[in-house]
Amino acid sequence: MGKSSHSSIFEVSATVVSHQHFPGKQHILKLQAPVIAQTAKPGNFVHMQCGPELLLRRPLSIMRVSASQGWIELLYKEVGKGTRLLANRKENDQVAVLGPIGQPFEIHDDRPRRLLIGGGVGLPPMVFLADTLKNRDDISKSFAILGSEVPFPFPAMPSNIIIPGIPADTIATMPLLENWGLACRLCSLQGYSGCYNGYVTELARHWLETLDSAQRKQVEIFSCGPHAMLESVAKLSQEYNIPCQVSLEEFMACAVGGCAGCVVKIKTGDVFSMKRVCVDGPVFDATTVFYP
Repeated sequence: MGKSSHSSIFEVSATVVSHQHFPGKQHILKLQAPVIAQTAKPGNFVHMQCGPELLLRRPLSIMRVSASQGWIELLYKEVGKGTRLLANRKENDQVAVLGPIGQPFEIHDDRPRRLLIGGGVGLPPMVFLADTLKNRDDISKSFAILGSEVPFPFPAMPSNIIIPGIPADTIATMPLLENWGLACRLCSLQGYSGCYNGYVTELARHWLETLDSAQRKQVEIFSCGPHAMLESVAKLSQEYNIPCQVSLEEFMACAVGGCAGCVVKIKTGDVFSMKRVCVDGPVFDATTVFYP
């Protein structure tokens, strides 16, 4: 195992612990990678070699870690050659991994009502964030909204957690978050049973409207998903004057800041600059990416 030139990124040969496959060409890959598991934070990602015949690696968000057991868990969807090759990896295979990479979400104690919004392969950072929150404070004030237009990569279940303002027939939740005590609801336009038939931002608005002005001052939004979804989430946060952190999804070559192939235009005050999603992000203040 060698350490990369970046002080907090490690290159490891990770062992495949398990590889679960779900409808919609979605997969959950668990890897034994102790040094990454011990240092990763919500919002971090890894850069993986998908197969020995493919030179360029692929960035994948971290969904869960166990620092004590030394594993990390990744959710990904087959979208091209790299992820198709990765889907063939079997238990005990060795995979070259760089990580953890990127700026993580910042958790602010003065904003205990956290609204987590994840869409598609943007679900993993929300699960990782929820896992971290459950170990540091009371998450009963927070709410997670997960959206997908393909079957969810887990068996949805009816929630026993009552959420004011949410339509009565919107009851589907992610079992893992339910077990952690985090209120969660699922959204889709595909008519899945128990899911909210609409956009994640519409359901978020239902929840925000139940809060008074003092409660809204305790809210912070965290989001990851497709660009169009993040733009809508950013507009919602600006409408309600709520701080919002977004994790961007971007194609990457090196993923360690050397190639500048993943730059985005950022606005800080009146100044525009180009920032690298891999190491300057992937988490940014929403107002710097989606400026009015």
